[in-house]
Amino acid sequence: MKSNKIFPFVLITFLCVLQGCSVTQHVGQAYTMTQCKYQYDSISQLTLAGINLSKGVSPAAVPKIMALLGGNNSSLPLSLTVNLGVTNPNNNPAALSGLDYILQIDHVEFTRGALNQPLNIAANSTGFLPLAISFDLATLLSGDSKNAVENIVKNFIGVGNEKSNVTLQIKPSLRVGNKTIPAPQYIPVSFSFGGGK
Repeated sequence: MKSNKIFPFVLITFLCVLQGCSVTQHVGQAYTMTQCKYQYDSISQLTLAGINLSKGVSPAAVPKIMALLGGNNSSLPLSLTVNLGVTNPNNNPAALSGLDYILQIDHVEFTRGALNQPLNIAANSTGFLPLAISFDLATLLSGDSKNAVENIVKNFIGVGNEKSNVTLQIKPSLRVGNKTIPAPQYIPVSFSFGGGK
């Protein structure tokens, strides 16, 4: 009779230990993600106000795009995918279930947001993180940000004379049960492009 009362307690304790190990493993994978090396790879799926810029721009389209920037448009939607290479140099796998990001170009904050997309990188291997970003350029075509906006668009269409300096700050997070566990701080990924290159 006594052993029958002890068995449920032992079973509950065993299950709690198992769940704790699982949570610890998930947290460990999230921590490993913060120890990965992030590097800019490419930009793809680039569109501005419905114009596809991913495959280059014809010389005839350049004046039209520049006119969009100089006009009084109430909306200029820009969308792009920033492809990051993620290298896990550790002996443990790395994982995230989402991330927060801040996009800065030439020291101007263009947008911030969140991505709910899982990523798993095996130990000592490399994977890719496609980060889809959308925002409205019209909100930035005034004040100090106007020059940065014009410069980045010129570089997107291949007519820029000055490099655009981009910093993408990312904060990976992992969902464990009903809780989201974020990394303690943002990880910066910086790169430059354009400027006649």
